[in-house]
Amino acid sequence: MKNKLLGRHEAVEQVRNWKTAGKRIVFSNGCFDILHAGHVQYLDAARNLGEVLIIGLNSDSSVRSIKGPLRPVCGERDRAAVLSALEAVDAVTLFDEDTPETLIGMLLPDILVKGADWPVERIAGAAAVLENGGSVLTVSLLEERSTTGIIETILQRYGDRTKLGKD
Repeated sequence: MKNKLLGRHEAVEQVRNWKTAGKRIVFSNGCFDILHAGHVQYLDAARNLGEVLIIGLNSDSSVRSIKGPLRPVCGERDRAAVLSALEAVDAVTLFDEDTPETLIGMLLPDILVKGADWPVERIAGAAAVLENGGSVLTVSLLEERSTTGIIETILQRYGDRTKLGKD
């Protein structure tokens, strides 16, 4: 498996190379803490909007800042490795801030994508993308699929450790 994790400056250089090659760059971001079918469908839809999909992945400290001290469940290197294994994803880069606004301003993708639960005016980095001739789009999400929902189900079903089976 190829690890597609790039440092911030490597990501900027890679995006520059892809643009020079005439590729449409799609960017999206998220925590992707426990990858589920909703994430996979969303990332496939995002990738289909261009030739290249780069993911801004919240670092562990960023996830803790926005989701609370018990998150993430999976560390940033593991989350990046799982995203890297997806065919739809061409590159992953971490960001420590609460939003990827600075990263998006550096990359200036052709298309910025978020889930349909985000109004365009609240999407971090939208202004920079639009000011540089890009598009900001939303894609539909699978109903009732979320990492928080998965965690709640696990706690409800297995909160009593005596119910756990052997691996």
